Amino acid sequence: MQKSIAQLRIGEHAIISDFDSNVIPLKLIEMGCLPGNSVVLIQKAPLGDPLFLNINDSLLAIRMEMAKDIFIETSEA
Repeated sequence: MQKSIAQLRIGEHAIISDFDSNVIPLKLIEMGCLPGNSVVLIQKAPLGDPLFLNINDSLLAIRMEMAKDIFIETSEA
């Protein structure tokens, strides 16, 4: 099972491995949400949605629903 950005813990680093291009808007892709780029979860809103991320030095807020469709690889075994 692949891990998604929605499963990151605050402060956890990961690398984007894949995403569902039918769900992710072009603007997010233009801002660096691409396979191979690094991602860090900075903060979650009080109710857990949206998520505040640093993706290749771009600060973004995305909804949990969209975060579930962006798959990552972490350094954990």
